[in-house]
Amino acid sequence: LIQDLKDEAIFRPAAEAIFMERVKDFHRDDPVTNCLPTGPSEILNAMYRIIQAPTIVALLYESGTGRYRQIYMDGRKLPKDPNPTWLGYSVGHWEGDTLVVESAGFNDRTWLDRVGHPHSEKLRVTERFRRVDFGHMQFQITYDDPEILTKPLSQSLAMNYAADTDMLENVCNEGNIDKIHMVGTGKPGVQLSPAVLAKYVGRYEFREGSRNVAAFVGVTQNVTLVNGQLYINAIPLIPRSETKFDSTGAAAEFVLDANGAVTRLVLSQPEGDGIYVPKR
Repeated sequence: LIQDLKDEAIFRPAAEAIFMERVKDFHRDDPVTNCLPTGPSEILNAMYRIIQAPTIVALLYESGTGRYRQIYMDGRKLPKDPNPTWLGYSVGHWEGDTLVVESAGFNDRTWLDRVGHPHSEKLRVTERFRRVDFGHMQFQITYDDPEILTKPLSQSLAMNYAADTDMLENVCNEGNIDKIHMVGTGKPGVQLSPAVLAKYVGRYEFREGSRNVAAFVGVTQNVTLVNGQLYINAIPLIPRSETKFDSTGAAAEFVLDANGAVTRLVLSQPEGDGIYVPKR
């Protein structure tokens, strides 16, 4: 959700503290890992089918068989005190050729995004769907949560129609054999001096290795140092040694030459390693 580190500043200190604890604990309590709904960002992470009728629009999600949202189009307003649920309560209306959906009533057990930012039960979400042409839709989502955010946070993306494709059954608990291994960590990260961390700061570009890694985390990586914390893009890097770090999405290792200068950044996932080189 956060693509630029400067946007991290819109999270209030208490929310940022929760986020950092989740990162350091390897996302042990990630709702998705525990076969629970993603929450308000579900639409960003899954294939879904739109079913439209005059008074209601339904979204059927492939992730988690049986998971769906109802968007009421009959003119009703959001309830003033909705019963908190995993996916909230949604009402919609048309503004020209744009479907505007307002949602509230989320419980606070889900995460705002997959990397671990929290939200409260005061979260309000506004989505805007506009069909550009056949097979292409422009989507915008805005999060407004006064307990967590200092101002609304928006994200826009293009969505493509998946032609000749059926939604597949997905029963999370059927093969969820990894959960018992998600024990988190009681070990704090290694403490590194600002001078050591500073030499890793810079821009890195994909050179070789797994293109799956590059597709997942991006072909360009920006490493920054803010208040003694090293970040890759907007994700904290937790040091496990002087050159190896944990992060969301991929483990990171900085390879140094004999003079201590960084020659490459290796991002590792189960699919393989992506090799990035400093951009001079």
